[in-house]
Amino acid sequence: MIMTQSAEQSIQPLTDSEFASFRRLIEEEIGIHLGDGKRALLVARLSRRLRQGGFQTFRDYFRHVTEVDADEKTRMFDAVCTNETQFFREAKHFRFLEEGVFPAWRRSGGAPIGGRTVRVWSAGCSSGEEPYSLAMTLLDQLPPAEGWRIEITATDVSTRVLDQARRGMWRIEKAAQVPSAYLRRFMLRGTGEQEGWFQAGSEVRSVIRFGRLNLLRDPYPFSEPFHLIFCRNVLIYFSSQSRHGVVERMLPHLHPAGYFFVGHSESLGRIPKGPRLIIPTVYAR
Repeated sequence: MIMTQSAEQSIQPLTDSEFASFRRLIEEEIGIHLGDGKRALLVARLSRRLRQGGFQTFRDYFRHVTEVDADEKTRMFDAVCTNETQFFREAKHFRFLEEGVFPAWRRSGGAPIGGRTVRVWSAGCSSGEEPYSLAMTLLDQLPPAEGWRIEITATDVSTRVLDQARRGMWRIEKAAQVPSAYLRRFMLRGTGEQEGWFQAGSEVRSVIRFGRLNLLRDPYPFSEPFHLIFCRNVLIYFSSQSRHGVVERMLPHLHPAGYFFVGHSESLGRIPKGPRLIIPTVYAR
């Protein structure tokens, strides 16, 4: 549908009751807590959805996503989600793995984790920079030629960013975040119509499996534990109650010899029966 300028301007302001309804729905469904200061952000992110659907009020759009169109509700959640990420974010986590965890696993032949298969979960993977960073690091540090097998599961509630992550393609400016040796080994530089882009190569793509998962509501469909769980800069958007519940659901999926990583501004210290702190932002069972 092509909207005219006059139609775009006809959207009525978001009322207090409408704002309350949207933020209650968003928190109940995907865990994201929108404080009073997020009202303008919600309006900005949803106005495009209203214009494209021809809605003049947020009330009518709310009724549509809750009573009529489940697919549009998913698109609404996509619009609300914040998807800020980068390659090799929070370098101290990668140093912790490369200088401590991986050497110990290599020396023991994988004995602490029960073999040479390493399972990793990137929860809230956004557009894929985190799982691809992990894949490059693991393939370099624990080479398949030495019998190691890498399995990375990457999940997010947003279908939009998952589509981007599966493509594994980024603007060339982001290549500066990737170590040069990894760029040469694992990434492909675009040419012709793809000039100005780079893409993950087949080796690194082959160890990652992407899937949609709502941490708050969906069952976690994992039959084997993970040796590394990355849930970084995700919990910060949840209410305290939702955050506690998600962590309590995730921890049983962490291997007894595994590690749980959160973002630099997050802590699991106040969670009842939570994990034990190893270093700031890194935990174990």
